[in-house]
Amino acid sequence: MTKPAISVQSLTKTYDSGLIALDDINLDIAQGEIFALLGPNGAGKTTLISAICGIIRVSDGIIEICGHDHTKEYRIARGKIGLVPQELTTDAFETVWNTVSFSRGLFGKPKNPAFIEEILKDLSLWDKKDEQIRKLSGGMKRRVMIAKALSHEPEILFLDEPSAGVDVELRKSMWRQIRRLRDNGTTIILTTHYIEEAEEMADRIGIINKGKLILIEEKKTLMKKLGKKELILELYSKVTEIPTPLADYNLLLSENGKRLTFTYDPSKKNNGVAELLDHLKDSGIKCKDIDTRQSSLEDIFVTLVGQS
Repeated sequence: MTKPAISVQSLTKTYDSGLIALDDINLDIAQGEIFALLGPNGAGKTTLISAICGIIRVSDGIIEICGHDHTKEYRIARGKIGLVPQELTTDAFETVWNTVSFSRGLFGKPKNPAFIEEILKDLSLWDKKDEQIRKLSGGMKRRVMIAKALSHEPEILFLDEPSAGVDVELRKSMWRQIRRLRDNGTTIILTTHYIEEAEEMADRIGIINKGKLILIEEKKTLMKKLGKKELILELYSKVTEIPTPLADYNLLLSENGKRLTFTYDPSKKNNGVAELLDHLKDSGIKCKDIDTRQSSLEDIFVTLVGQS
């Protein structure tokens, strides 16, 4: 059986102040998957990444990177990880080429100009290789951070808020590049505030809140299991109040009485849609148009965090 890229067991982190930043975290991440870690500000996302990358000391627990204990075999374990932090930290007066090449040398890797060239071309940075970092846009600086993280050929890439401060077009370009890395075998772990990013890219999703992992699920399964659907009914005539026979459907009346919205579970055989339409007809309410909307990952996220 293939060892997971990352295995975390009973991980806790308690600060001197008594704050429990990580509370009994257990998590396995498979090789070659994109795993999205979601959570509100202060939930523990960056703390968990920092713990796995060996940047902070944990209070208790075991972390293994590709089968290597990240404490007893620190150099081997850390060498398998590339980290793109949330903050843009580079020497502003150094060139792109030198910055990325130097980062490779920090991990004891021999010089490989052809590999550095390949990375810069993949990240659309080749024409900027001789530019000083300070002259680059925010999006380009973010790409340099990714290039630095990839310079020592890691098996695992951590992206902490990779799209922060990046415009929509560049964000989607980065998504394509991240997918290409995954297709080449790199394991990707990303934290993000952009729910759209996780919904677009992730194979699995973990939701963390108050230092606890409250859910780990395949994205498709999560959407199917927790995703509700809305039946949106545009009415011919204005309705001032919902008729008594329709009270049990918890309908939302909006658009100045010209729209009814019914939320239901599409996985249930008897989801109430047919009965609702019959009751509408009996009540003399005519529909001009009918539409449906699937709940997004953002809806699910807000619900779960609110419950925890």
